[in-house]
Amino acid sequence: MISILLYILAILVSPFFAAVILKVKAFFGGKKGPPLLIHYYTLIKLFKKGSVYSTSTTYIFKLGPVVSLGTAATALMFLPIAGFSPLISFKGDIIFVFYLLALGRFFTIAAAMDTASPFEGMGAAREAYFPIICEATSFMIVILFSRLSGELNLAAYFSENQPMVLWQNAGAALVFVVVAFFIVLLTENARVPVDDPATHLELTMIHEVMVLDHSGPDFGLIELGSFIKLFFYSTIVARLVFPFDLGSGVANGGAFALTLLFLYTVAGVVESIMARYRMDKVPKFILTSFALAFVATLITLEVIR
Repeated sequence: MISILLYILAILVSPFFAAVILKVKAFFGGKKGPPLLIHYYTLIKLFKKGSVYSTSTTYIFKLGPVVSLGTAATALMFLPIAGFSPLISFKGDIIFVFYLLALGRFFTIAAAMDTASPFEGMGAAREAYFPIICEATSFMIVILFSRLSGELNLAAYFSENQPMVLWQNAGAALVFVVVAFFIVLLTENARVPVDDPATHLELTMIHEVMVLDHSGPDFGLIELGSFIKLFFYSTIVARLVFPFDLGSGVANGGAFALTLLFLYTVAGVVESIMARYRMDKVPKFILTSFALAFVATLITLEVIR
């Protein structure tokens, strides 16, 4: 029952945490910024509107937003939130989850290509290229966690006091993993320095250029899916940043919420003090995450051996 409530709560608060980034960026710009409930207002406004479809699109274009939201929401079911058991768990589910997220990305790309727009095709090509490196990083981390815990599911890594066990077995090498996963978080969620979600210049956009033709409820589904996806990756990093079990469900939940708030604030600071990289520099930045994960795995496995 608690897992179901936490899952619903996670979906409901994901737009709120995403607004924290906007507040931080506004603070650095000397502005008041939008209210923390801005994303809720936006979603309500979008769901009240109607969708407009080009005559060149097919059912793939309509299917993209639905699959994008569905895969993100389903992936969240497998993730222990605040250390509590997930809704669904089975051996090898972490492999399933990563490919589930890849499925959502595939349909987003397919929907962009379905518009026959050269700008959206350009963004789709970039979206297909950059996450490949992120997948390599993610699977390298999975190899490390699997060797440390002997398990291959998310519950074995992030529920109860399991993150602390990972720290005890891996030691300081896990710092590399935290940094690597934070880079993956920025890349997978189209954040600076990989992409700028606030830009309106098609030549520099990646994710935003792929959803230019979506409108109304369809765009609302994409936005909600992006909030949930950001919450998913932030939860993983938060459990690694604060791995302690305080012995109380309420205390663990409060500490988890504060850690999430800290991570979203850090993401906002990164977007405020850094500029978006040139396109030819982005792969090198993402490859840094793979290098860090590879070194952490190499060091840890050598110590274990």
